[in-house]
This record gives sequence, C-alpha cells and structure tokens, in this order.
Amino acid sequence: MTRTARIRSRAVALPAAVALLGAAVGCAGADGGTAGAGGDGRGGTLVIGATGKLPNTDTVIGGAGFEGKRLVSFQLYEGLTRYELLQGTDRPPVVTGALATDWQVAADRRTWTFTLRQGVRFQDGTPFDADAVVFNLARYLDKGSPEYTDALGAAAAEYAGDIASYRKTDAEHVELVTKEPNGHFPEDLAHVLIASPTAVRRTGSANFAQHPVGTGPFSFVSQTEGQQIELAANKDYWRGAPKLDRLVVKALPDAAARTAALRSGGVNWIEYPNPDDIESLRSDGVTIATNSYDHLWYWILDTSKAPWDNPLVRRAANYAIDRQAIADKLLHGTADPAYQAAPRATGAYDPAGDVYSHDPAKARQLLAEAGVPNGFSTSVTVPTGGSGNLLPVPIAEALQRDLAAVGIKVELRTTDWTTLIGAEAKGQVALGSDAIAQSTTLFQSEALLPLFIGSKSPFWTGHYADPQVDELLASSAADPDQAARQAGYRTALARVTQDAPWLFVVNDRNPRALSPKVHGLVQPRSWFLDLTTVWVR
Repeated sequence: MTRTARIRSRAVALPAAVALLGAAVGCAGADGGTAGAGGDGRGGTLVIGATGKLPNTDTVIGGAGFEGKRLVSFQLYEGLTRYELLQGTDRPPVVTGALATDWQVAADRRTWTFTLRQGVRFQDGTPFDADAVVFNLARYLDKGSPEYTDALGAAAAEYAGDIASYRKTDAEHVELVTKEPNGHFPEDLAHVLIASPTAVRRTGSANFAQHPVGTGPFSFVSQTEGQQIELAANKDYWRGAPKLDRLVVKALPDAAARTAALRSGGVNWIEYPNPDDIESLRSDGVTIATNSYDHLWYWILDTSKAPWDNPLVRRAANYAIDRQAIADKLLHGTADPAYQAAPRATGAYDPAGDVYSHDPAKARQLLAEAGVPNGFSTSVTVPTGGSGNLLPVPIAEALQRDLAAVGIKVELRTTDWTTLIGAEAKGQVALGSDAIAQSTTLFQSEALLPLFIGSKSPFWTGHYADPQVDELLASSAADPDQAARQAGYRTALARVTQDAPWLFVVNDRNPRALSPKVHGLVQPRSWFLDLTTVWVR
C-alpha cells in the first residue's frame, strides 16, 4: 500500500497466491495458517453460521458490520481495489488491484487515474467497463441520478464521500478527484462496490437487493432477507473459479445455537464460537482458526457528562479493570488484553505504549483526586451480539464487577447490534446511556479513524474532541506513504490513550470453528476473508 506522488500498484499474480496456499497447507493454530488438511480438492457447499443478521445485499448499504461485508458483500461484489488476503498470515493485508489493475496519483495528491481490468464480466454476463464505474459512482453520489437513493448516498459517504468528481477518460481509464489529498484513497475504494448497470436498471434501485449482481467470486441464488443467503460459485470469475460449488450464510446470533448447529451438521463453519466450547469442539475434531487483526472491543464514554468529563475518572476506570482475566478466563485465549487505543496487530501499535494495568489502588487514588472518592453511578448500552462483539454481555458483566470494586456502579442496558449502531450513526446512544460497548476497526479502513476519534464526526463518539488529534489525523491521512501515515496515527492514538475517552478492553483474535470437512482456509490478519480457496469434502 506504500505510494509515492506517482504510484503504480499491480495486482498480485494468481499463481503466486496459489503457490502460497499450497505451501501453507496444515492445521490452523494460534497464529493463523490454513485450516483443514487432506490435499488439494474442490467442490462442496460451505454453510457458515454468522453472529448477527445478514446485510442488505445492495452493494454498499450493508448494515451488518464488517462480518456482513466479509461473508456476503465482498463475495458478491468488488471495487476498483481489494485486500490481498493470501500473501501471509503474519502481517496485515495489502491493497491490490481488483477491477482496476493500476493507478496513479498526480502531484496535487487529489487526481487519481485508474487503469481498468479488461475482460471482466458481471455475473449476468454483461461487460465491466468505464461506463459501469461512472454509473455506480453516480448512483452513490449524484442525487439527480435515476438510480440514486438516500440510503445509498448515506452508506457510500463513509468511503466515497471524499470524491469531488469522476469521469471516464477513455475506454480503459477513469479519473477520480478527491476533495482533499487522501493517501488511503485506494484502500477506501475496496469498499466502493460496483454493481451491474444492466441489473440495476432492470430491477430499479428499490428492488436490486432482491437480485444483486456484481463481479465477485460468488453469484446470488436466493435469500431470506437478513436471515439466510445462498450463493453459487462464479465459474467465470476473473481470478479463477472458487473451489466451492455453493456458499450459504445463516444468521445465528446466539452462540449456543451456532455451536449446536455445527455439532448437528446444520452448518460446517461458525463465526466466533463460544470460548467455553472450544476445547470440547477441538476434541470432536473441529479446527479452531485464530489470528490477531485490527480489532478493539471497548466502551465509548460520554466525555460531555460528569464525571466522565474528567480524564482522571476515565483513567481510573481503565486501571480498575482486569483485562488479562477477561482474555484468559472468560475468552479462553481468543483475545488479547488491550492496554492502549491502537490494536496490537496494526502498524500504529506502540509496544512501549501500553499504559493501563489492573491496579485498583491506583484507580481509587485517581477517583479521590477527581473529587469522587466514593465512586458514582453510570450506565452502558451493550449489544447482545453482532460483528466482532465476542461475548458482549458476559464481558460487560465482568467489567461491571471490576468497576464496582472501586465504587463505580454500572447499570447494563442491552439491545441488539443493529439498533446500537443505527442510533450511533444518527449521533445518538441507544437506550440513552452514558456509554456504549462495541467493537470496531481502526486501521484496516483508515477512513473510519476520524469517525471514531475526530471532533467533527457525524457518529456518536462520546463527544471526545482534541484539536491536536484532529490535526494529526488530517495531516497523516493526506500522506500517500503508508509508513508515514501510521507514524502519525501512532502519535494521535498515544494522545487518545492518555486522554482515555474509551475503556480499552480486549483485542479479538477472530476465532472461527470449522468442521473437519472444511479445507483450504487461509486465516489472515484481517476482518475479511478469501473464500475462493475453501472447499468441503
């Protein structure tokens, strides 16, 4: 992802990815790897039990977090770029070409020219071309487009909102101009998904989610909206047909129900198995695949309300909690304790920046210095499940006990994940609490950083504001060099760690449980997955 003022990035050749996969065959372990054994094969139906409702299948609308994107949206669609997920399990993925093969940024750091991949067809057989790119961008950004909807415009704003203009320069190139210099623009475009213009015009935007058509590795077959979707291998996929015949994703938000479905054969893969079940699943021959990735499970504290407006109180809460016990005893090693804002599997993590230990005496001292020696009462809204949320209620209950031990009495208010993030997107807190518990990514999608710690975010972020953090984020994001961006982010997140607007809890290790019949998964350091290598015996 490193770029200079004029850059060219080429897609990694498929043979290299296949060679890597062949070399990696073995059992997935604590540091990632390839799940399953038994040689190279293909075919079968993969049935995945997801932790939350499934997304709206109309391109960018989504609505089920990154889990919905990895299991559904990224299987149906692609952007001009994509995450290369087969190039190693020991580092975060790089961004490479998808529907574009190359790109250049001009000296103004705003004007980007993308060379489009030739010979790609949508799953309905129609050709992908420059007109298709312009059509999709108009659908997201131009309120005068017949295919534009408010839902599309709002959803696209996260990653395409920085686009000031776009045009086809010739049959093989498009020019996109950003409003400001944006060094991570190629990464953003991995999330700006391209649909078949023919299919959209045929159904209209209102009904396109019922018949979605993209260029991705799997094509749509059927769905029960929000609950189950069935996809078939795209035999004409430009990177090569997936090994699977079919992919079925089921919404199973209850952890016990996911485990039961795996044991009964109702599914052959589950996202986030209950940590209490892991050893017994292993004894049944189930593979548990894990790897560190860009993840933080935390509480966002309302820094506009007393006493959370006092950084001493926020730091006290961070010293009060026993993250190691949560990671080891409650989550059975499927997460690591988080002692700072930057997740440990990212380039912005500073090994010397772990600030908060479990120190109840220090927590009481800080509360006394803050003028609340006897503690106080507060509330937090906790999701019952959802993308990357681990065991949110049991974790919150453990935090509740730790905080009570130093005098901070917490009322837990539970809701579903969709309600929580829907309210947050409107600048609100579901159930009106003083904090919310959630998981998030901070660096795999750099465009999200200012939405979580920027003072001008449209999302509810606990009203945290630090002009120096804003400036660091803006200056870093503008730099096309990834290493320079990460250095700036590291400095910004160090300030956030000291200010403690969040209760830093754990970094998830992305566990998933696979039947012995499932083979070929490369478990990356990523929220996302490449399912083209997977097959089922």
